[in-house]
Parts: sequence; structure tokens; C-alpha cells
Amino acid sequence: MSTRRAARAAALCTLAALGALGGLGTGAPPAAAAGPAGSDPSALPVIGQSRQATRPGDCLKPSDKGTDRTPWAQTFLRPEAAWPLSRGAGVSVAVVGSGVDPASGVLGERLLPGPREYGTGDSTRDCVGHGTFLAGLIAARHQDGTGFAGIAPEARILAVAVTDDTGNTTPALLAKGIRDAADAGARIIASALPLPAGDTALDDALRHADTKGVLVVAPATPDQGGANANVPSAPPQVLTVAALAPGGGAAATGADGSARTGTGTTGTGTGTSVGMAPAGTAAGTGAGTGAAGARVDLSAPGEAMMSTGPAGKGYFTGSGPSFATAVVAGTAALLLGQHPDLDPAHLRERLEATAYHPGTALPDPRLGYGTVDPLAALTATVPPTAVALPAPRATLLAPPPPDPAPGRAAAVAVAVLTAVTLTVGLALLCTAARRRAWRPGRWQA
Repeated sequence: MSTRRAARAAALCTLAALGALGGLGTGAPPAAAAGPAGSDPSALPVIGQSRQATRPGDCLKPSDKGTDRTPWAQTFLRPEAAWPLSRGAGVSVAVVGSGVDPASGVLGERLLPGPREYGTGDSTRDCVGHGTFLAGLIAARHQDGTGFAGIAPEARILAVAVTDDTGNTTPALLAKGIRDAADAGARIIASALPLPAGDTALDDALRHADTKGVLVVAPATPDQGGANANVPSAPPQVLTVAALAPGGGAAATGADGSARTGTGTTGTGTGTSVGMAPAGTAAGTGAGTGAAGARVDLSAPGEAMMSTGPAGKGYFTGSGPSFATAVVAGTAALLLGQHPDLDPAHLRERLEATAYHPGTALPDPRLGYGTVDPLAALTATVPPTAVALPAPRATLLAPPPPDPAPGRAAAVAVAVLTAVTLTVGLALLCTAARRRAWRPGRWQA
């Protein structure tokens, strides 16, 4: 077992032990000691990908709850170990979803309002709260009195709104949002919703983003199960992400891909499933990894997550692959902050190559290439990708020409032997002639 794998295994054991005591694992946590009023994380209100609205403009109410605890995902991933190398400064991450509300103050001037393609207001109005939650997971600065911070706390967030006030949208609107983000200079796009393959406008938008040097990250499946869980596998340009539960295991789902109701360290709650059309929502509960057959490239903490919400400075909780997507997008921002010249293919390759592998055949159907690892992504030595060279065609092969060296050597040997023979023969003849007193013009018997 490598040193890195042994260290991570020890960390998992520690998290599991703490979870059994009610500290960081599954199950209701104890009340925080010496914390402010409302510091019990289980009291935090819930944010989901969508919400039911009884009347127009019925938006998510702000949270007045806080906590002094460090979320389990930060304890698990330790992004602060990578911050001396990069905090994501100078990198723009687009959140394509319900909008991003600036009220919490954790983004400050790093929040860049983009267009709103559907609904009322601009992209800083977030009636659902989901986009604000994702933005906080990616780039929130640390605040006094809480352990929470985003993965890349100096990255910029570009807000692009593509949903209505209940969180519903269409592939065409997602395609517009992706184009908007790519044209506005984003280097990473975090889609709040899965991106199904086979839609012409969406496929064209993804190719456009790729030519602009933009990595697109999206959840492998919706956060909730039910009728909308069977999303086709994502297009090849998209880096798809599955959620991990507290402790590092894959988030649980039913055999048919339906989700379960979950209880975690930052609370419990019931969400609503997200639709791909601006119509009503279908009821659903909890969170899960999603339907069978969906492609998974990476995994990251996604259940029982804590982050900021709209219209106030309080905190919310949420569960599902969309929140894991934000964690991967934040890690990609750290990596681009250190290596700004990486193109989408090499950025993706490094994230996958440095992930903590699950010890199964890769990619694993539930975990992909493993759990994203911020510190390893910035520090590990990644071997160059092996390129398979095509085999030469038989018609192009020819026997090598004969080596002329043996013929030259033989000729030289014959010439030397002949010269030696003649020299020796002449010497013997001259010696014999002297003994017999031979003179020119005279013969003796």
C-alpha cells in the first residue's frame, strides 16, 4: 500500500469512528458546544435543485441559522493544504443554474453578474437558492465563527441564470447558458443540472465551450430520484460527478436509481426533483447517485453539505451530485490557478489521474476514476499519457538491403593473400637463382 493510500485509509477510519460518536458521520450530530444560538447543524434549512412554489414570486426564505463547525467535506478533502500553492485567484468559474445571490457577502467583488436566460430579474436573483449554494461551495471566503469555506476561496464566480423560480429549465436554455459563460471568459462551467446527450443545441454549445478552452462539469444524475432520474449519459465533453456520503462512501440509491431520504451532519430534509421543462415539479426525497447507466467520471463529497444561501448570511444544507459537482469545479479552479495554460483535456486528465482511486477496475460504475483530491491535483507527478502508435502496414515493409561489408572484407583478404603469395614466390625464386649463379644471358646445366 502506498503512503498516500495508507494515509487516506487512516483518515477514512477516523471519520467512521467520529461518525459513530455522532461527530462527523451519518446520524444526527450532537449540539455544538459553546456555539452561537442555532449552531446545531441539523437545524439548518434545506436547499435543493428545485422547489415547489404555490404562487409566483414565492421564493426560498433566508436562513437565520449558523454553525461553528467545519463541514465534513472540508475535513475529508483538506483543501487548505493546497492553498499555499493556489487559491484559484484569477480563474472564473461560471455557475449555470438558478442565479447567485450576493447577500451573504462571502463572494464580495468576485461575483460577476451574467445574463438571465429565463425568469424575472437578473442573475443575482436566486429564488431557488441552489446556485448560491453551489457558488459558496466553490469560492466562499472563510468567515469568522465558522469553519466553512469554499474549495477555491479566491476564484471569481460568474452567475448565469437559466431556470424559472422553481428551478426548472430546458436543454435549450442550458445550451444558451453554456454559450453565455464561455463567451464571457469562464474557464470552468459548473452546471447545476445534468446535461443529457443527444440534444443538438446543447451538443453545439458544448463544442463551442471546448473550442474556447472551457471545462464543463455537471452532475451525473439529478439530486433527487423519481420520474426524472433517468437522464441519458452525458456528452463526452462533460466531466460528470457522483456524490459521496459522509465518510467517503458512495451515496446510496435504490436499485432502480431512485433516491433515499438522507440524514447527515448538516441536517435532514426533503427536496423536490428537478425537471427539464419549465412546468410543475414532481415530488421526491433525499439524495442519491442517480440512475443506472449514467456515466460517472469522478466522485466528490455531495451528501449533507453546508453552504450559503440567498437573501441573508445564514447557512443551508443540501445533498446530491450537483453539490459534488461544485467541489470538483472548485478543485479545477485551484489547478488552473497554478497552471493557467492547461486546456480542458489536460485539466480533466489531471483531475482523473490524481483522484483517490477506489481500488476497483477504472472507471468504477459508481465512483468513476475516484474521489477528487485537491492537494494531489496540484502536487502529484502525472506520467504522460501513453499514445498507441499504429502498426505499420505489410505493404510498406521491405527486407533490408544486403550488407556489403562481408563482400568487401573477402575481396581485401583475397588481395592480401595474393600479394603475400607473389612476394614469397618471387623471394624464393631469386634465392634459388643466386645459388645457381644465374646471370642474364647465361645458362648452366
